[in-house]
Amino acid sequence: MPEDAMQLAAAQAEAPVLLRRDEGCVATLTLNRPQAYNALSEELLAALTEELGRIAGDESVHVAVIEGAGKAFCPGHDLKQMRSHPEQDYYRRLFGACSEMMLAIVRLPQPVIAKVHGIATAAGCQLVATCDLAVAAEEARFATSGINAGLFCSTPAVALSRNVPTKPAFEMLVTGDFVSAAEAHTLGLVNRVVPAGELDAAVAELAGKILAKSPVAVRMGKEMFYRQREKTLENAYTYAAEVMACNMMAEDAGEGLDAFIEKRKPVWTGR
Repeated sequence: MPEDAMQLAAAQAEAPVLLRRDEGCVATLTLNRPQAYNALSEELLAALTEELGRIAGDESVHVAVIEGAGKAFCPGHDLKQMRSHPEQDYYRRLFGACSEMMLAIVRLPQPVIAKVHGIATAAGCQLVATCDLAVAAEEARFATSGINAGLFCSTPAVALSRNVPTKPAFEMLVTGDFVSAAEAHTLGLVNRVVPAGELDAAVAELAGKILAKSPVAVRMGKEMFYRQREKTLENAYTYAAEVMACNMMAEDAGEGLDAFIEKRKPVWTGR
């Protein structure tokens, strides 16, 4: 291996697997394993879960973004690492850790936007489906490709089937075929598709729209949105009515209604 390539490999090995940068009220998490297309190693899963926990308790953060460094968003689990531990208990722990990370995104008080370029396959596709919102570059491609290696993408199927209609979701799972960004948008897997050069701006625009709203309403609304989906229709309405009654008691709700009546821009306090 040439010396410069060896130095690059050594630098990448020492680099943190996850980066965080905060700009205003937006925290961006960057999957930082570009040499492995940001495959979800044990270390990266642990780092994501830990950082999501920090963001959950950080009231200065109102929106989170997850992106990938290098040429891709995420290809799923680190297959080499998986094959080096051919034990069922290890796989139980690994997939359990991945599921906990995905649940941490859903339980996070702040909305999470997936910023997708390149490929998002297997658990990488699951990560996109798990995020509350997703913006993709036109060249992005999605697949649940485990079936091609003899492994049905069971855990990705949980998130995929909650975003994509049944028949297209099952087709993705049993064929492993790639879906274009445009197709992913049609299926509801992503919210927006833009040219690669406009990806940063599109994510910033979407985050900005959320930041312009009351953080109290957004946080309460995200929790309500996911919890009501698990209930029967009647129980969902009962629960939603209670959430709205509680929301009405927030300072921001009073300010928002007064501002509407007075035809002025509301000033949110976050309370």
